[in-house]
Amino acid sequence: MKVALAHDYLREYGGAERVLEALHEIFPNAPVYTAYVNLEAMGENGKRFKDWDIRPSWFQKFPFANKLLSPCRVFACLMFESFDLSEYDLVISSSAIYFAKAVITKPETLHLSYIHTPPRFLYGYVTSFNYKKNFITRILGELANHILRIYDFETSQRPDILIANSKNVQERIKKFYRRDSVVIYPPVDLAEFKIQNSKIKNTNQNSKFYYLVLSRLVRGKGVEVVVEACGRLGLPLKVAGSGPELKNLKKLATNYQLPTTFLGWVSDQDRVELLSNAQALIVASEDEDFGITSIEAQVCGTPVIAPLSGGFLETVIDGKTGLLYGCPGQISVDSLIEVLKRFDDTNHRIKTEDCRKNAEKFGKVRFKKEILELVEKNLEDLTEY
Repeated sequence: MKVALAHDYLREYGGAERVLEALHEIFPNAPVYTAYVNLEAMGENGKRFKDWDIRPSWFQKFPFANKLLSPCRVFACLMFESFDLSEYDLVISSSAIYFAKAVITKPETLHLSYIHTPPRFLYGYVTSFNYKKNFITRILGELANHILRIYDFETSQRPDILIANSKNVQERIKKFYRRDSVVIYPPVDLAEFKIQNSKIKNTNQNSKFYYLVLSRLVRGKGVEVVVEACGRLGLPLKVAGSGPELKNLKKLATNYQLPTTFLGWVSDQDRVELLSNAQALIVASEDEDFGITSIEAQVCGTPVIAPLSGGFLETVIDGKTGLLYGCPGQISVDSLIEVLKRFDDTNHRIKTEDCRKNAEKFGKVRFKKEILELVEKNLEDLTEY
């Protein structure tokens, strides 16, 4: 059986790329077709993909392709349609904002598409870039988005099976694509986290003294809400991550007596250590698709303070593995402050083993098993790959 993988683009490393890695572990000989690749831009994480068979589209040869990646998304469908996938029996696309699901396959080829979310910028969800703040980009953006919504619906009908990364995204697929989907949660490498965690000298629970944010520092992640809430309460906060909002966040943090510590990019080992020794992971992203960092925190036995919305409703058990606050569309500094004030009392009732047990539902082994079962069920002449 010949297998190919398709992925939006490889320039950043996040949850979508972790899914791609897990798929590649299942099918290690499968080439990866993508719109654009820039492993150097991924820093240390780029090394994860250096030995892969990666086949970028014609867009790769464009001058200034790295800078034009976002505005050229209007041509993304053409990029993926240009690939010749006629030799493959199975194609699995990993799709979010750049229409990898647009690949064209033969009628007898099984095409599974893992949908991280219908493109957020097309359907009114908060994104990292606010194109509406400028009159010209707003006009051009609305025109482009109208065209892309038509493309997005049309290409969503091509895969044989859509896979949603959460029930939250499953509802979006039903609403925007008018299709049913199968939920398979993204993979968290529980084994690797456990190995790393075993090497760490964990701080005694009573002496854990900081809260943690682990996120890309972009619009929509709500990091400014966490910085202000912790600043007003005088709570120590560490922020791990990088992005265009770093400068604004540092400026905001200077308004408070107890400064926030900005750590920048952190290695996987530092990531585990920070999570293991934090009092809690705090997230404030608006209508998160899934929220993989909340699972990573729980693997380390650390509770999560998260909005009462989106994927967190599926990953955090309120009062048992963390606390949920606010309500959809109303994440505010005041609502976060309120939940932080009562966290100390609740934290004594949150057990490390409960956090870890909840995280077990989202492991990589489980992900691979469910993907293979789906393939076997829908591809009659499956042979050992």
